[in-house]
Amino acid sequence: MSGLRRLVRAAVVDVGPLRRHRDFRLLVVGRCTSFLGATVTWVAIPYQVYHVSHSSLVVGLLGLAELGPLLLTAFLGGALADAIDRRRMVQLTELALAGASSVLVLNASLAAPRLWVLFLVAGLMAGLDGFQRPSLDALEPRLVDRDELPAAGAIMELGRTSAMIGGPALGGVLIATSGLAATYGLDVATFAVSLAALWLMRAVPPPLDAERPGLKAIAEGFRYARGRPELLGTYGVDIVAMFFGMPEALFPAFAVRLGGGAMLLGLLFTAPAAGALLASATSGWVSRVHRHGAAVCMAATGWGIGILIVGLAPGATIALIGLVVAGFADMVSGIFRSTIWNQTIPDRLRGRLAGIELVSYSAGPTLGNVEAGVVASLAGLRTSIVSGGLLCIAGVVAAATFLPAFRDYDSREPVLEPA
Repeated sequence: MSGLRRLVRAAVVDVGPLRRHRDFRLLVVGRCTSFLGATVTWVAIPYQVYHVSHSSLVVGLLGLAELGPLLLTAFLGGALADAIDRRRMVQLTELALAGASSVLVLNASLAAPRLWVLFLVAGLMAGLDGFQRPSLDALEPRLVDRDELPAAGAIMELGRTSAMIGGPALGGVLIATSGLAATYGLDVATFAVSLAALWLMRAVPPPLDAERPGLKAIAEGFRYARGRPELLGTYGVDIVAMFFGMPEALFPAFAVRLGGGAMLLGLLFTAPAAGALLASATSGWVSRVHRHGAAVCMAATGWGIGILIVGLAPGATIALIGLVVAGFADMVSGIFRSTIWNQTIPDRLRGRLAGIELVSYSAGPTLGNVEAGVVASLAGLRTSIVSGGLLCIAGVVAAATFLPAFRDYDSREPVLEPA
């Protein structure tokens, strides 16, 4: 029995940071609630675009509408995160995102919703995310101790993936039963909880040696990233895996191909989150792993294998299992990527490096949706998914081969500033 108890303790997520840090608790509650609403909208926008356009390619082009604004704001958002109160930056962008969601409610209430409004709001939300996420990502390491970072990251991802399970499933149900206006309305309501939690948190002022935001500050972040191959490896693996192995733009058409509708679409979006939840809920072991680079490579390969299963699946059940496998692997990769970032980046640069990180993990899925839509329009749905899984695995192998410092990264070794 004692051996079983030790095994359970090693597997179950470590909630110590939640017990010890009040502001971290508030951040988790606020972000998870807000993210629940965001994932409902995440399902509703592509569903509505496909319903209006009847084209997977047009759904994929949402990625281009989002990528441009994100690229314009992410690096500036990173510089601002290092120069002003990070909590205040998150508050302001949350208010703006609530306004954008309200526009979606109004558009969905029209007799003939406008496609251009969906693209405009999707781009606006992506731009606001570029301002917000660097401050948000740089906030977490200020709220817990360094040795708690893997556990804190797992807790945040556990809440996030719980929302990703509940959000898409709830979105599918709401679309089918209450309509798109009510679906977007739920997203608007969740911002109240997030803003209240942020208001209760203490201020998080910038470091004493913070630089004024501008091109010089942004360039310093790029110089630091370029001098750290372990960071370049995390960016490269994530971009490759998401670019080739991200078929979300195909989900509306794939749900129809498998004989389902909005309900199955919700399950397709939910399945990766179910795998991620399983990974984060059993993440007690992550603090015992020190070869984080190798762990990222193995997990990213697992993502590619899961996508292959989806592409080869004869029916909905096997496809959903493949997405669960992919989500499990992606969560493991995300925990270790986040740990590498937080352990190697000094606080004065966290916002700017978070901006680079945001572009790396957002550009991959965004461009990947475009790639998936184009390949599907030329060669078919299954060919697009299967080829993406294979290219994902090949890309990870290439990154591990050509970036040995990333592959061999060991958290027990001292972190040295690049020259």
